[in-house]
Amino acid sequence: MKKVDQEYIQLKTMLASMCQITTSMLQDATKALVTRDSMLAERVILRDDEVDAFDTCIDEHCLKMLALYEPKAVDLRFVVTALRIIVDLERVGDHCTSIAKEVRKLNQSPPVKPYIDLPKMADVAILMIQDAITAYFNKDIDAALEIIRRDDIVDQLDDKITEELLGYMNADLTNTRNIISLMFITRSIERIADYATNIAEMIYFMATGKIIKHCPPDKVIDG
Repeated sequence: MKKVDQEYIQLKTMLASMCQITTSMLQDATKALVTRDSMLAERVILRDDEVDAFDTCIDEHCLKMLALYEPKAVDLRFVVTALRIIVDLERVGDHCTSIAKEVRKLNQSPPVKPYIDLPKMADVAILMIQDAITAYFNKDIDAALEIIRRDDIVDQLDDKITEELLGYMNADLTNTRNIISLMFITRSIERIADYATNIAEMIYFMATGKIIKHCPPDKVIDG
């Protein structure tokens, strides 16, 4: 196997690991909220250092590949896209850390409401990130566009949960602080889904050379 091929395999392996850490952080942060497990929330916070370490390692690896092998066309875009992906994954890790900190505070009080839609929202966001990384590895533009469309599901859940929380706040002002924390968590998950959408848009650019950032997925024409 050529050295350059080994470098691409290493890049994919590190990206897969970084994705696994960030998605497991969101999964565990959500579980810590639902099960009121503050120790699990603490472990989520500690894992942010792992995300930062992968961010640095992948960044250095990509820069080395650009300098040593001078990739062209889609190979160049593959490496450059990796540099963009790790920025979004690192931000996902930051949001998961912030969610876990809010969970620690929320677990000190009785739950405001049953957590039903919020875990669903987190599950959609997690799958969006996982599928985006798979689409990146496969240079799959159809999967990328499908991921972008899924962002609407998260936005709808965000609107529904926020509306419900505002109703709870109006009914009981004594719970305002906890409700604001839940609204913060909801908005953080919505932002995580946005990062998955960003990755999907970059995948489309990587595979086609076309920028679709400001174009609705149903309006994208291949070829």
